[in-house]
Amino acid sequence: MESGHDQDTSAVRGLELLWGLGERPKRGRRPAFTLERIVRTAVGMADAEGLAAVSMRRIAERLGCTTMSLYRYVPGKAELLDLMTDTVMGEVPLADAAPGDWRTRLELSARADWGLYHRHPWILRLPAGRPALGPNGFAWYESVLRVLTATGLPPTALANVFDLLDAYVRGAARDSLDAAAVERHSGVTDEQWRAARAHFWDAIFVPAHYPVLASLRAAGALHHPRDRGFEFGLQRVLDSIETFVRNQPQRHDETSKRYETPCPQCGNPAPGPAPSGRPRTYCSDACRQSAYRARRTRRLT
Repeated sequence: MESGHDQDTSAVRGLELLWGLGERPKRGRRPAFTLERIVRTAVGMADAEGLAAVSMRRIAERLGCTTMSLYRYVPGKAELLDLMTDTVMGEVPLADAAPGDWRTRLELSARADWGLYHRHPWILRLPAGRPALGPNGFAWYESVLRVLTATGLPPTALANVFDLLDAYVRGAARDSLDAAAVERHSGVTDEQWRAARAHFWDAIFVPAHYPVLASLRAAGALHHPRDRGFEFGLQRVLDSIETFVRNQPQRHDETSKRYETPCPQCGNPAPGPAPSGRPRTYCSDACRQSAYRARRTRRLT
């Protein structure tokens, strides 16, 4: 069993790797691969075969090196999973860089997350309550929160709304992926599965006992593409958020200013982060240049 100190040391090393603060290995011959290549190799394995297929030994075999040489780059699998997660989070466009009002931006962000989970299903097998704490994940989180600040909601409500939308997208994506996995592993499509059980509806099912279900079946409403169900649910979640925002007591547009970062030069609100996710300290290039000239003047005097 690892001591708490060992776990803390490993966590610190993992965070340094995520943020590019760790030192590269200096001992021995320089290997023909990088940390990024290790992570990308692991992501490819997880995409193709699931998380169970990812191990330091298999990655080493794929890269043509020894398992121990990988530990010079990554302390263990837990840190590797964090690196994998944050790497693929970089594929998601920042929500506040999209056009439109806050609802339109949340809608686009939810669809982007849905796409991410379907490209990398293994993400949903990791605990959502213990995020990787990497730069791409933080940029995504901040961008969605920035979109939500336009609602004027107080901090606790804003965080709860974020959790609500995130939980819906994750849950819907997990159901969709589970159904696809059953179909893939069994070799039986949903249509084939239902056809094989037609006897139930023809000889066992009694419509008079289940009149609503029978009417829905007759209307063809019981079976539809999974993505259509996701879109329907997404709109209803957004409807509920919009109603919640509209019904907030004493709400006015000025409440969103509590989340704005003031420009250190003029005091006006600084805009959201750049598309790269990096924060913008000054509200304009003019203020940035003025601050630079002021610093230069102080150094010369």
